[in-house]
Amino acid sequence: MSVTEPSVLVVEDEPAQREVLSYNLTAQGFRVRQAENGEEALVMVAEEAPDIIVLDWMLPSVSGIEVCRRLKSRAETKGLPIIMLSARSEETDLVRGLETGADDYMVKPYSVTELIARVRSQLRRARPSSQGEALTYGDITLDPSTHRVNRAGQPVKLGPTEFRLLATLLEKPGRVWSREQLLDRVWGRDIYVDTRTVDVHVGRLRKALSVTGGDDPLRTVRGAGYALG
Repeated sequence: MSVTEPSVLVVEDEPAQREVLSYNLTAQGFRVRQAENGEEALVMVAEEAPDIIVLDWMLPSVSGIEVCRRLKSRAETKGLPIIMLSARSEETDLVRGLETGADDYMVKPYSVTELIARVRSQLRRARPSSQGEALTYGDITLDPSTHRVNRAGQPVKLGPTEFRLLATLLEKPGRVWSREQLLDRVWGRDIYVDTRTVDVHVGRLRKALSVTGGDDPLRTVRGAGYALG
């Protein structure tokens, strides 16, 4: 089983454009959710943060630029990649979009193929394992493309869930993940799993990583969750 597919939130008030984007992103293996205005987008991000947002500038109720500003001003969503879409082609508009915090900016009409390439580019920085890139921390290496893990040059046998759990922790060493965040990323929002299940799989991951020797790389943060290193 592969690392959970990266999720994309498409925020676009034009139904036809929203559907075209969603269809093409889904065809490329992304999990896609849709919002038709800025207010709905903010609610959806609060419920379940996506891996990346494709955000139209001109939206009813709350504009795309305001959605971007709010998300980038919050610690929990500051690192969330945002690609801004706009019919505004003036340099001043581009600068304003980027200064508000957008990670990329595309002018309408745009190439869907190019947009998907830019989505992948942003994800390579934000969530490298979802794009098949190997992850390394200390003497631990995880290769999503071959589904292999090594520690100190020795193979580590992991089940599918432990593999996804380690991939998530390796993407952001030092970050403390709550049990709820790990449930969303590793198991998925649509699957009901008790938070205590996270503890069980972290225990299995610890045991597997200790087979080859070396210190326990996983850190339990009381009342908060787990971190790598």
